[in-house]
Order: sequence, then C-alpha cells, then structure tokens
Amino acid sequence: MSAGPLSGTVVVDLSRALAGPHAGQMFGDLGARVIKVEAPGHGDDTRGWGPPFVNDAGRASGSADGVSTYFLSCNRNKESIALDLKSDTGSEVLTALLERADVLVENFRTGVLDRLGFSAERLLEINPRLVVLSITGFGHDGPEGGRAGYDQIAQGEAGLMSLTGSSPEDPQRVGVPIADLLAGMWGAYGVLAALLERERTGRGQVVRTSLLAGVVGIHAFQGTRQTVAHETGRAQGNHHPSIAPYGLFRCRDGAVQIAVGSEGLWRRFCDSFGLDAQAPGLASNPERVSRRDDVIALVEEAFAPYDAEDLLARLAQAGIPAGKVRTLDEVYAWDQVRSQGLLVDVDHDALGPVTLPGPPLRFFDGDGAETTRTEHTAPPVLDADKASVLAWLDQS
Repeated sequence: MSAGPLSGTVVVDLSRALAGPHAGQMFGDLGARVIKVEAPGHGDDTRGWGPPFVNDAGRASGSADGVSTYFLSCNRNKESIALDLKSDTGSEVLTALLERADVLVENFRTGVLDRLGFSAERLLEINPRLVVLSITGFGHDGPEGGRAGYDQIAQGEAGLMSLTGSSPEDPQRVGVPIADLLAGMWGAYGVLAALLERERTGRGQVVRTSLLAGVVGIHAFQGTRQTVAHETGRAQGNHHPSIAPYGLFRCRDGAVQIAVGSEGLWRRFCDSFGLDAQAPGLASNPERVSRRDDVIALVEEAFAPYDAEDLLARLAQAGIPAGKVRTLDEVYAWDQVRSQGLLVDVDHDALGPVTLPGPPLRFFDGDGAETTRTEHTAPPVLDADKASVLAWLDQS
C-alpha cells in the first residue's frame, strides 16, 4: 500500500460546508495530512445539517445530538482542531500551522480572513511557499464579487438549471450539490498545479475559484453552442440535444438508456431490431436530431416487447452502449462499485465501523502494481486531534 502521492504534504483546512471541505478531502484521499480547523462549540456548519443524523448506536436519528451524514460525506482522512480565530491564542496556533503547511484551504466570504489578520499578503509573508486555495460563491472581484453563494442558487445563476429538467418550463437542480463539488474539484486541480510550479520557483501563490466558475467551467458543448453558434440550450429531459438516439427509452416493464453515438452504432442498432438505418430522415445524425420525437417513438416501439433485463442483454450482444437507472441502494450494492474502491470501511470514534463512499482515483506503478491508498480514516469528532496537533507544533 502506498501512503499516497501527496504523502508528506500538510494541508490546513479552514473551510466549512462543502466546496472547501470536498477539496480538503481530495487532498486527504491522496495522502496529505489534512488538519481541519473548526469553530469551538459547534464546528463545521455541516455537523448540524440533517436529518439524517446517526446516533452513537448507529441508528438513524432526528436529533442533532447525532452525527450528520452530510458531514461524513466530505471530511474523511482529516484531523480536527477547534480554534477561536478571533482570539490571540487561536491566531497564534493558526500562524504556527501555516508556517509548517504546504496548502491552506478557505471559503470565507471575501474580506473575512483580512479582518482576522490573515490577508493573502500576510499568508505568503508567514510562509512564502504556501499555496492558498480560496473559494467564493461568485468570484472575489467583479460587479458581484463577494456575493454569498449557496449551491442551488449558483446552479440557477450559472445556467445549469436551465439545461436540466423535462422542458424549459421545468428547471431542475442536479440531485447533488454539484456547484459546490465542482468548485472543490477545480480548486484541488489548481492547487496541484501550483504545487508543481512551486517545485520550479520555490514560491507559493493564491488559487481562486468559485461556485459560479465551477459550473460555467463544465458547460462544455452547451457553452460553445451559445458563444459560437448563438443558440441557447434549453432543458429537454432525458435526451441528448446533439445526438439521436441517445437517452432514456421506455420498454415493457420500465426503461433503459442507450447511447448511439456514431453512424456505425446506428446501423448496428437498426440491424439488431429490424429497422431501416437508411430510411428517409434517419440516415444521418443531424436528420435524426431534427426528427427526435419520431426517433424516440420508433425506438420505443422496437423496445415495447422487451422487459428491461432482456433488452439490456440484447443491446449488449449487439455492442450498443446501454444501461439501467439505478437507485443509490443498488449502486452501493453493485460489485463493480466495490471493485473500483468506491466504498471504504472506516472506524468512527462515535459510530464504530461505518462504510463511506470512497475516492474516485486509483494509482498503479510501471509494473502494473496498484499503489492506491487503501487505508482511510473516518471524519473526525470535533476537536479530537487538538492534543496531537499542538504536540506536533511544539516538536516541529
């Protein structure tokens, strides 16, 4: 087992809620030592986000006395120390941490760290090699810089909800806090680049991103569709705006998803279900996209005699990319998910053994041997590591 590619890297995580903590968790998954600094008494806001909570016996609980499953989702592989950053003692301990850190993660509103005496200039004065990740809602500057950001608001403001839903009249949020998660992921990506540059320059720097930037950064073809073709994408349910057939199709006992992403696949699909691939209006993808409703009706008519499992087997035999829509209980019971390291078993100080969703990266050496970190620690109880962190500071 490897300790991880970031073994020996020290991250101070001042963030709370999700965007910053998710970035911090990514560093921890890669082997960094992540020291989470929390407010005394209540800690990270997400410790109180629920239900569901889990009490000491591990049963679902509606009481805030339990452990929030939200907090558990974004704080594995971290230590916790509670500091009052407005106090002299808290400021001194944070300074000592920063002197020894490689990375600082923060997602305070613009100006908060400055008022606490830790402006960007001061941070790099304390430690010129420090890489600072700073995440905001809508950016640090500009006409709306410093505006408070929450995930669903950012999903709407950044256009994602206008692309998601059954129709333009039915905007929908993505079912996970995707703006927060993307900001954390982009931020971690930026930090790794800054650490690499530090190897050449010997100096740290500040990396900035936001929930707004995180979502705009993944507009992909919908972005160029707007900026280049001047065509505004709209929500259109479970079918691709540029490829047909590609989406969710009903069958006898449910639905399956298919992705016919090339003309070769289209011909193979038609051969498998007795359809004419060269029929008028169906011979090319642009034609099929322009007649999407007709294509959907044609495919669902072909699928009507089949139950989903039999249909998926037939599609697999034909080499057509296809799949089912799984509920999360089905996902986490799936052997393929476990085989990819996407579940990890940890021992929590209050809950005992628990299973968490795991990190999405695996590593292999040149001989093909896996070097992925396989031992993980549970999200920490508030202030659980103060004594060991302070002892480390005294010794270092």
